[in-house]
Amino acid sequence: MILPTQLEEILVVDDTPANLKLLSQILTDQGYKVRVAVNGAQALASIDLAVPDLILLDVKMPGINGFDVCRQLKTNPKTKKVPVIFISALDDLKDKLKGFSVGGVDYISKPFQIEEVKARVESHLFIR
Repeated sequence: MILPTQLEEILVVDDTPANLKLLSQILTDQGYKVRVAVNGAQALASIDLAVPDLILLDVKMPGINGFDVCRQLKTNPKTKKVPVIFISALDDLKDKLKGFSVGGVDYISKPFQIEEVKARVESHLFIR
């Protein structure tokens, strides 16, 4: 495991409270600073205030879905380089490909494995 050299900040966006709690705990235990948002609009508002180092983004949410959030982020010069990892129950190949086409760097299917989440987050922060 590579420990963060600084307190890297991750925004977790999911409309399911249990997922937010679990992902927040996993990432906090790894030494990351974690912010949460319960929908796409809240995520965009949070990102506008402070750009995170990485975003874990659910796809199916009320209002603005994760794909649309990612599209908006990738058209903004301030946020276009922030790695977005989709984390979704949508695990069909077409959904995964859509995630990559809108600018996501990775796609984790739910139910997720804790070790997989930790490894992918660590890898994409290292690459960044």
